[in-house]
Amino acid sequence: MKKGEIWLVKFIENQSVGHEYVKDRPALVIESNKQIQTTVIVTIMPMTTSANKHVDDIVIKKDLKNRLNKDSLIKVHHVISFDKARFIHKIGEIEFIAMARVEKYLKKHFDL
Repeated sequence: MKKGEIWLVKFIENQSVGHEYVKDRPALVIESNKQIQTTVIVTIMPMTTSANKHVDDIVIKKDLKNRLNKDSLIKVHHVISFDKARFIHKIGEIEFIAMARVEKYLKKHFDL
């Protein structure tokens, strides 16, 4: 598992509240590779094919590298961490430019 990879992740179904995501869905790994090696918890951003785009969400067009079934949105404001046991399998990876946009958003999100 590495930063920039897209994984199918099992989100918490029976305990979601409000606008929290549920069911198995793709998610982008945003945690550093060094941190991934030191913990069983990994930080991600969920992805969706929903057309409800928040102003900061990042559009990812399906391609051979990311191996998504459909064009998707990275829901950047939904930063969450899960145990590695929730990660079902790797789907693909996002392009460098898209990851740079995610990192730029994280600076805004955390006021860094």
